[in-house]
Amino acid sequence: MRKTKTVKSSLPQRLSTEFGAFRKNAPMTLLALPTIIMIFIFNYLPLYGLVLPFQKYSAAQGVFGSPFVGLENFKFLFKTGTIWPAVLHTIGYNLMFMLLGTAMAIFAALLLFELSNKAQKVFQTSLLIPYFLSWVAVSYIVNTLLDYDHGVMNQILEMLGIEAKLWYNEPKYWPAILVLTNLWKTMGYNAVVYLAALTGLDSEYFEAAKIDGASKVKQIWYISLPLIRPIIIVMMILSVGNMLRGDFGLFYNVTMNSPLLYSTTDVVDTYVYRSLMNVSDIGMASTTGFIQSVVGFFLVLGTNLVVKKIEPDSALF
Repeated sequence: MRKTKTVKSSLPQRLSTEFGAFRKNAPMTLLALPTIIMIFIFNYLPLYGLVLPFQKYSAAQGVFGSPFVGLENFKFLFKTGTIWPAVLHTIGYNLMFMLLGTAMAIFAALLLFELSNKAQKVFQTSLLIPYFLSWVAVSYIVNTLLDYDHGVMNQILEMLGIEAKLWYNEPKYWPAILVLTNLWKTMGYNAVVYLAALTGLDSEYFEAAKIDGASKVKQIWYISLPLIRPIIIVMMILSVGNMLRGDFGLFYNVTMNSPLLYSTTDVVDTYVYRSLMNVSDIGMASTTGFIQSVVGFFLVLGTNLVVKKIEPDSALF
């Protein structure tokens, strides 16, 4: 009986405490409210579209009125076999973006970390500018370099006595062009993330290393890199989750959607776009997106599990 009375008397007290905490944090909650609403509208409301991969979608019948076909869309997608080159391209490009992009971003962050505050801000801003450009703008910059008649690259080649090239007709050059373009655009943002991690390190480590006579290279190898390793691992885990997603803006706009380049530039996202435009099969396009999401989810879980077994403190969750 006493136990019941204790529970009953503590309930109003708990409610009062929780209400007091809510009132205390109400201003911060209101500041976060627009973002919460946007996430709900754009990330959670569209989840009803998860039924599309299992339907033969008809615009006249709508999402919930279209006939249910089970796994037929999945069977058709894998039976045709035409998507596999795009899948291999997507994985290959993402591996290059992840490995080369991470290495260059860390290198840039280490260089920025050694600069004075004023110089650091100037170079940091310069590196960040490309990140805020749209892929459409970047495609025009690339076209300025690679245009056959007026492109900078062909002018340089002609000065060297080399014949001008039709860059948009030559698939073999585009893996390097796309990797360099993506690196130029995204490296600044990733470098700032690693720079923030470096800035948060205790300066006493570096001062002690200087007293012991450690060179800059040794300070980087034995202090900087080990201490920011958890951030590097988290960024790599997140990158692995996008292994089956191709940046549509990069592969569609920068290549000018040239059919002659598909043999080396076609990725899952551009393949789905063309399928949707040519066949108008929304169910098939949704199937591909569903597979990308599921594979990405399990890739993150698997990678995190491996990291957790090797180095638990660096795991994402």
